[in-house]
Amino acid sequence: MSAIPSSKESAYDVVWPLGKPAYAARAPNQRVADLSNKVIGETWDYLFRGEEWLPILREELARRYPGIQFVTYDTFGNLHGPNQRALVGKVPALLKEHKVDAVISGIGA
Repeated sequence: MSAIPSSKESAYDVVWPLGKPAYAARAPNQRVADLSNKVIGETWDYLFRGEEWLPILREELARRYPGIQFVTYDTFGNLHGPNQRALVGKVPALLKEHKVDAVISGIGA
């Protein structure tokens, strides 16, 4: 096979399949060193058994970190589905309102 295309062969420009970044990258926030006396928010997309594993996680974290408090996933609503855009848009205000220090983000598969 010839490395040079004949005039009958199509030629295409090469493009990057992932596209251009939609926003500039930034450094991540600093980790919370100790969860004692912190408020933890839970967000979940209501897909993979969060109603089972989130209570277990809450219990274990409470055992390890005195004074930890939780703002449970029902406060934020189902972050997946037809109301996703509106609900996700409310998350920053809810985090501020409830003085959340860190978030557990549960995404089912």
